[in-house]
Amino acid sequence: MDAEGQILGRLASRIATILRGKHKPTFSPHLDMGDYVIVTNAEKIVVSGGKESQKVYWRHSGFPGGQKTRALEIIRKRFPERIIKTAVRGMLPHNRLGRQMLKNLKVYAGPEHPHQAQQPKPLDT
Repeated sequence: MDAEGQILGRLASRIATILRGKHKPTFSPHLDMGDYVIVTNAEKIVVSGGKESQKVYWRHSGFPGGQKTRALEIIRKRFPERIIKTAVRGMLPHNRLGRQMLKNLKVYAGPEHPHQAQQPKPLDT
């Protein structure tokens, strides 16, 4: 999938559906039936409204006062892949199966990826 010009939430929900395997007639919610997904141009993803400066990602070290927050625009500069990966992770099951499905997602900031030998097919978005 090419993320250039795509809206973050709509792209992430489409990716989550494919990772889960809900697009297949043999879907079963307790099995990993999904496909691998390769996303390119993650740095060119689009967000609507003022989310570029208002959307905040946070993490916690586990110690008192250890909460760190960063805005979307800062994350986009350093780790553009992390934006899509985090959005998709929130749409997958929050258990071992969801973590296993997330391993089938490959996100790259630019247009190049090292998976040409697997002959990936482009998906319509």
